[in-house]
Amino acid sequence: MTARLPLKAILFDLDDTLWPIAPVIAQAELTLHAWLAEHAPRVAQQFSIDELRARRMALLAARPELHVDLASLRRAGLQAAFAELGEDERHLDGAMRHFSAARNAVQLYDDVLPGLLKLKERLVLGTITNGNADLEVVGMAHHFKVSLAAAHFGSAKPDPAIFLAACRALNVEPSEAVYVGDDLKLDVEGAQRAGLRAVWMNRGGSAAHLDAGIAPDAICATFDELLDWLETQLAD
Repeated sequence: MTARLPLKAILFDLDDTLWPIAPVIAQAELTLHAWLAEHAPRVAQQFSIDELRARRMALLAARPELHVDLASLRRAGLQAAFAELGEDERHLDGAMRHFSAARNAVQLYDDVLPGLLKLKERLVLGTITNGNADLEVVGMAHHFKVSLAAAHFGSAKPDPAIFLAACRALNVEPSEAVYVGDDLKLDVEGAQRAGLRAVWMNRGGSAAHLDAGIAPDAICATFDELLDWLETQLAD
C-alpha cells in the first residue's frame, strides 16, 4: 500500500459543520414569508411556508439540474408562484435579497473559531459547499484560501470534480488534504472517492455510518477531537 503524502491542507463543509443550519433556514423562511405578505400578498396568502417548500421539492424533482444551485431553485419556485397568482415579478429580487440576508445570519458552533485559528498555524484552509452561504457576508472568508460553491463551480458534492478542483486551487495533491463534513454520502464518501482523507463531523453521536457502510478516516464530535486526530496525522 502506497504511503500517503504529508498532510498540507484541510477543507470544510459549511452548513452543519461550521454552524447549525436548520434554525437559520427556519428563521429565514419565516422572515421571507412576512416579507411576501407585505410585498406579494397573494403568494403569502395562498401558500404557507410548508407549501412553498413542497412546491420547491416538486420543482427539484422535475428539474434535477437545480440541485447544484439552491438559490436558483428557491428563486424559480417563487417565480412560479408569482406567475401563477399574478404577482409583480419585479419583487423577486427583493425577496431573494431578504432571504439571503437572513440565511447568512449564522452562529458558529462555539468550538469552530478557536479551532480554525489553531489549524491556520499548521495547514492551509479551504471550504467546499453545496449550499449558498456567503462567507464574505458571514465574516469568515478571510480564514480560507479557497472557497468553492457548487452553484458557481457547476457540479456538487459528492462529485469528485469539486474536491479535485479545490485541491488544485490549493496546490496540493488529494492525498495531502483532508475534508471535514457532516454528511456521510456528500462529504465523507465524496471526498474519499476523490482521494482525500475524510472526517465525519458527527456532533450528535450517530452510528449512521455503520448502516451506510461508510468508513470515515475519523469521526469527531468536536473541533477539539478533530485537532487531536490531526495531530496524529501530522506526526506520521
